Order: sequence, then structure tokens, then C-alpha cells
Amino acid sequence: MGARPCLRGPRPHCRPARSGPGCRTRPGRPPPPPLRELARRVRPTGLRLDRSGALDFLRSGAPALADAGFGVLLPAWWQRRPALGLALTATTGTPGAVEQPARIDRDDVVAFHWQAALGETRLDADELAELAAAQQGLVRLRGRWVEVDAARIGSALAFLTRHADGVMAAADLLRLALDDSARVAGLPVTAVHADGPIGDLLAGRAGAGAGAQGAPVPPPGFTGALRPYQQRGLAWLHALGRLGLGAVLADDMGLGKTVQTLALLALEHAEGATGPTLLVCPTSLVGNWQREAARFVPGLRVHVHHGAERGPADTAAADADLVITTYGIAQRDAARLGAVHWRRIVADEAQAVKNTATERSRALRSLRSGPRIALTGTPVENRLAELHAVLDFTNPGLFGSAEAFRERFAVPVEQNANEGAAARLRRLAGPFVLRRLKSDPAIALDLPAKQEFTVRCNLTAEQAGLYQAVVADLLGRVAGIRGVERKGAVLSALGRLKQVCNHPAQLLHDRSGLAGRSGKIDRLEELLGQALAAGDRTLVFTQYAEFAGRLAPYLAGRLGTEVLHLHGRVPRAARERLVDRFQQPDGPGVFILSLRAGGTGLNLTAANQVVHLDRWWNPAVEDQATDRAHRIGQRRDVQVRRLVCVGTVEERIADLIESKRALAGAVVGEGEQWLTELSADALRDLLTLSADAIGA
Repeated sequence: MGARPCLRGPRPHCRPARSGPGCRTRPGRPPPPPLRELARRVRPTGLRLDRSGALDFLRSGAPALADAGFGVLLPAWWQRRPALGLALTATTGTPGAVEQPARIDRDDVVAFHWQAALGETRLDADELAELAAAQQGLVRLRGRWVEVDAARIGSALAFLTRHADGVMAAADLLRLALDDSARVAGLPVTAVHADGPIGDLLAGRAGAGAGAQGAPVPPPGFTGALRPYQQRGLAWLHALGRLGLGAVLADDMGLGKTVQTLALLALEHAEGATGPTLLVCPTSLVGNWQREAARFVPGLRVHVHHGAERGPADTAAADADLVITTYGIAQRDAARLGAVHWRRIVADEAQAVKNTATERSRALRSLRSGPRIALTGTPVENRLAELHAVLDFTNPGLFGSAEAFRERFAVPVEQNANEGAAARLRRLAGPFVLRRLKSDPAIALDLPAKQEFTVRCNLTAEQAGLYQAVVADLLGRVAGIRGVERKGAVLSALGRLKQVCNHPAQLLHDRSGLAGRSGKIDRLEELLGQALAAGDRTLVFTQYAEFAGRLAPYLAGRLGTEVLHLHGRVPRAARERLVDRFQQPDGPGVFILSLRAGGTGLNLTAANQVVHLDRWWNPAVEDQATDRAHRIGQRRDVQVRRLVCVGTVEERIADLIESKRALAGAVVGEGEQWLTELSADALRDLLTLSADAIGA
């Protein structure tokens, strides 16, 4: 056992001593005695060391040589020597039983057995005793050298003497398995192994048997047909439910989260589960859930808890298998809903629970229930804190506090792009989040293609004049204001510029005519005319409901066809009639929707063209709106067009989003707020009208 100086000549990390045969170490790190003896030799070739000397060389001699500029080759086991810790084995079955239990709840107890371990290598009692007898130094164990740490060995022996075997709650086992910084008795937990369904979960195999013999299948009371990936989703939800654990079903928009959830409820009902499920969703989706439940699970008793005439929530729950309500009602009726112990809670469009500080989120989290499910196509829109909020809603307390999550994951990943932290987060969240994308090869075969285009439009002279006036006013104001006042001025000006790009009448509010005054509206009219001539039907999204109210009758007159209009103030019943009317085979060819009211949850597969009239600068919001048409049930290719005005702030931000789409959530995820921090010069560059903005 030994080491020798590098004799291969100078290298970037290896230089000869400056004078004499001795090594010149840095001040404060004198060479140990064996090296001083070696330095007195004329041509040193080696040095034999006993165990104590070898350990001293590894600890102090090698660093001294490295400081002096010598290359030192150390054994791999020293450079990656494992720390002594504890490994846990959990048994979920009854000792001696042939089969594992069919169900384990997170509050149930499991039998455990602790062992000392070096890394992932478990040590038996004799090996641990051998290490303890050595007290210190190096010990040969299983064919390799191990450094003995007397303090750690003592802690391990003391702990194992008292706690080697016993029982613990399944939830505590999961916390130990998921926390890579977990320590017990001051020692790191190096490995956690379990059998049965918990073992499958930790190994990422929960629900992996879908399609195999014995895998869960929808019962006869479920009238739909699941695609293979939806069958796998059902098996995964079912597996976590049998463990008493919540789940985040984060499939891409349009891949059938609704039908997978209803299949699960039907399956659990057929297996004898009792008690009502509470499903909470945006107001716009109440009718959709009601219709889909009637279609796919007609045997379940469904009650809609909504409207001014709704009865007591606890009374309704007594006679229903599924209670559908909205986030607003759940907040207002939290006391009555809290009187019920819900078998499950399902949160659709779970963005509503991402902000834990809101009254709405707190009210929903306060309800008593069994396993919870969060349905969302965008588990992370802006910040990783949102992922923690959704995970904590589905499995309260399992992922630690928001502050600890931020320190361990959000800051390293978002601010430092730390790949190690990102990998640990994937391992932590992986068993509880199922995300499939439309681009996945196994799914893409089930969906038609989606083509996306940016359509550039010129301004009219009237638009250009108004645009320049707004910019000049803003730049004149920001030079003399600061703080909140400056941010407000920038946001207000941005809103006015977007209105100018749509149409002068939208900015002026003068009820003047629309024809011939906007290059964007003229281009929209052309696109809709071409779509109607080809037999296509189109969704038009805008964030401005008031302007859409003027645009709908204008386009109906110009195109000679019915144009529907949906916005946030349309009552639920009327909203459902609009959706049903459009989905009919002979329905209207154009549907104008407010981005907020119509951008999530709705099934509008009768359309195969989508137009975004004005840009919402968070691409995730636009993508959700697009997927009202590009979803399961769509049989034609979908064309998506985003209209932007040439040479304006619209075009510049559109280019930024497309060039950095993968990072768009971090860059522009807060909407327009980031623009308020720009300097006056940067604002001028971003907003100033280009020479090619005005059409010929």
C-alpha cells in the first residue's frame, strides 16, 4: 500500500519541486514524517507503510504532495469511500403469509428491520462487530479497505441494540425513502427497501402492470373505451389509491384526464368503496363534468352543488357518489363541506391550489378526505413552488415544508440550474406525478398533427399614429417617476399598445365603425373566410371580452354566418348551451372566446383551426386554450395561428417567447411584470415602432 510522486514530466496539475529532492509544501502544511524520510533519499522509488501509516498518508501526506505540485494517484475506494449509515427494510405482509395484502393505507403500520450499511452495502452483525473492534484505522472488509469511524460505529451499535426491529406507519416509511437528507440517530439513511405495493411505488412500478393479467380494468358500469396510455393511468391512480396516497395526474391538455378519473371512481365503486367523492372545478367545467359522468359512469349518483338554490352540502353528499362543485362554492360552503368525510377529493384545473396563501386554497385543503387527486395540464407554470403546493395538496406533509422545498430544490434549480438538485426532485416527485405529453411516441399516434404559425400583420396609418402617441407619452412619463407608479404606467401603456394593435376603436372606446381601420382585423377576416370556404371551423381567442362583444356581430355580418361569443359573465347554463351548439355537426363556423373563460377545460373538437387574436405572454396559457381543439376526440389536423403586428412590441415579445420557449415560464411567466423593470432606453428599444410596421 503506497503512493509515489508523478514522474511523467510537468503537466498542468503536476510540477517538479523547485530545488533539491524535497517537496516544497505550502505554509501551514508540513510533510508528515514518512515523507520527510523519503525526501532525504537521492532517488526515492517507494515507501512501505503499515495500516496506520497508510491512513496517515491518505489523510495528510497526499494533500501535502498535491499542494507541492505533485500528481498523486489515490485508490478509487478512498476517493469514493462510503460513509457508515443505516439501511431500512420494510415488510408490508404478515410474516409467513403467502400473499401480500390487497390494500395498505399510509396510516397503516409496516414491519421494519434496520442494518448498518456502508453506502448501499449492508453489514451483518459480525462485520459491524469487526469494525467496532478495530476502533480506528483501516480494516479489510469484503475484499476492500474501509476507514473505521469509531464515533459512527458507536452510534450505529447503540441504535441497533434498541431499535433494530419494530413497526412504523407507512407514511413515515415513505418520508424516509423520499428524503435524501434523512438521518436517524445522527447517521445518514443510505437505502430504503420495501416489498409489495410500497416497494413498487418506490421503484417507480406503481401501476406498471396495466394490460397484464390481473391489472385493474374498468368495470362493466363504465361505458367508455380507454386507450392504452389511459389504461396505464387508471392502473397508476388505482395503485396509489390502494396505498392511501394522493396523485397528480398531469397529462398534457386533451389527453383524457376526465375519463381516467371517472374510470377510477367507477372501478373503486365496483370494488365496494363507500362514501362520496367531491370534485371541485372552475365554473366553466361543471356542465362538462356532469355530461361526461352521465356518459361514462351512468350508474353513479351525481349531484351538482352549485347555484343560488343549492341545498346543504352535507345533505347532498349523503345521497350521492359524486358531488360536483366549484372553487368559489367550496370556499363559501367550507364549513358545511368540512362536516363530510369525503372518500376522495378531486381538484380539476388544479392551478387553483398552487397559491397556498389564498382563502380558496386554504378552504379546500381544510376539508377532510381520503386520497386526493389533482388534475392539471401545467403542474409548473412559473415557479417550482407551485409543484410543491400541488404535491402538498395531494399528500399533505409528505414533501416537507414549502421553505425546506425552496431551499433544497427551487433555489438550486431555478437560480443555479443545478442538475443534481433537478434529478433529486424528479426522484422525489416521480412516484406521485404522472405526466404524458402529446409528443410522446405512444400517444402521438392517437392524435392528429398540430401545425403552428405566426401571422404577421401591418398597422394602418391610424393605428401607427395612435401607437406612436402612446409610446411617446410613456417615455415622457417614466423619466420622472419611480417604484409602483412607474410600474403602473408601464403596464397601462402596454395594455393600450396591445389594444391599438387589435383596433383603434378598442383604445378609443368611441363605438366607431370597425371596417378598414385595422390590419389585424382585416387579416382575421381573410383567415376566417378561407376556413369557412374549406369547411373548417375556428376558435378565436382574445383576452379582451368587451372588444370581442363588438367583434362577434361585425364578423357575422362580414362573413354571412353565425358567430358565437363566450366570456366570463355568461351564466353556466348559457355557457353550456353555447358549447353544445358549437359541437353540433351543423354548428356555427366561428366561436370567439375570452381566454380566461374559454381557455381551460372545454371540449371544442368541432374546431380544427385556432386563432390567437392578441398575445398572452405566458405560452402555457395560450397552449391550454389551443388544446380546447387539439385533444382526444379530434380527428383532423389542427392549425394554430398567432396574429402579431409587425414592428411592434407584439412581434418583439413573440420572437422572445419562441426563441426561449423552454424557459418562457421563468422569463415571462409573470405576464408583463418583468417589462416594468426595464430601463428607459430598453423600453424605447422594445416599444418604438419599426419602419416596416405600416402596410403599403
